[in-house]
Amino acid sequence: MNDDKQAMEAPVTWKRLAEQVAGQHWPAPALYVVATPIGNLGDLGLRAWQALRQCDVIAAEDTRSSRPLLDAWDIRTPLMAAHRHNEAAAAEAIVQRLEAGQRVALVSDAGAPAVSDPGARIVRRVREAGFPVVPVPGPSAVITALMGAGVTSDENPAFVFAGFPPPKQGARRKWLQRWSTLPAPVVMFESPHRVRATVGDLLAVCGPARRLSVARELTKRFEHIETLWLGDAADWFAADSHRSQGEFVLILHEEEAAEADDLDPQAAALLEALLELMSVRDAVKVAAKVSGAPRDALYALALKRGEG
Repeated sequence: MNDDKQAMEAPVTWKRLAEQVAGQHWPAPALYVVATPIGNLGDLGLRAWQALRQCDVIAAEDTRSSRPLLDAWDIRTPLMAAHRHNEAAAAEAIVQRLEAGQRVALVSDAGAPAVSDPGARIVRRVREAGFPVVPVPGPSAVITALMGAGVTSDENPAFVFAGFPPPKQGARRKWLQRWSTLPAPVVMFESPHRVRATVGDLLAVCGPARRLSVARELTKRFEHIETLWLGDAADWFAADSHRSQGEFVLILHEEEAAEADDLDPQAAALLEALLELMSVRDAVKVAAKVSGAPRDALYALALKRGEG
């Protein structure tokens, strides 16, 4: 199908689908928990669009942040504030609206409400009051990062979402120590002004031979997903100042068993020679490139040598 024909048919297709979704069952009263885009306005789902249009009010984490999305999609539904500082009062106001027979939508600044965002308290209060809660799924930074990093598989789909690390180093290292021992990839969020400190603490806690996936600016123009060894992470950030900008999802890979004793003797000998001349990180990098030996096993041997 050529581009001109696609352009002509798109509005017809959109109108037909919109009418089908609008004609679905929209219970009232009910709380609609609606996932919104994490960066790309085009990621709002058709059902989410209709839910936001059909509700009597939208309870938003930040009404100023939600307004551009609503304007872009021509959603005229009025807004009310529902954030962590007024969540209890907002929950009661929402219950009153439900008692009056209204539909209420709940949104966060981005992604899924009540998942590392305000909203869970509102959902619980609404359920306790006996009203239905209708989740409308959509964009998720956690799932988007996992999709792009490839750290799970259908044979081993496990992962853990840990949220934001503590802001202070001492508490953060204890927190990372606890999460890093789990037998699954650990997904966490981090802000741009703390990401390098957190990655440094991951190195201190887990050592250089642990892999990390860094996902930044997901769904936006400068989206970037990189998988690297913790031993190389500081240099990777330092190589380009843009790599510390944006919102981050970090995925700490599951610890792999590294058998240093199973290394090819020639690779082990090469590493031993290189360690006399350069740092562990550089020696491992060169030895892996020259010999083809697994980097995690080379790291394990280098660390074992350092302990001897």
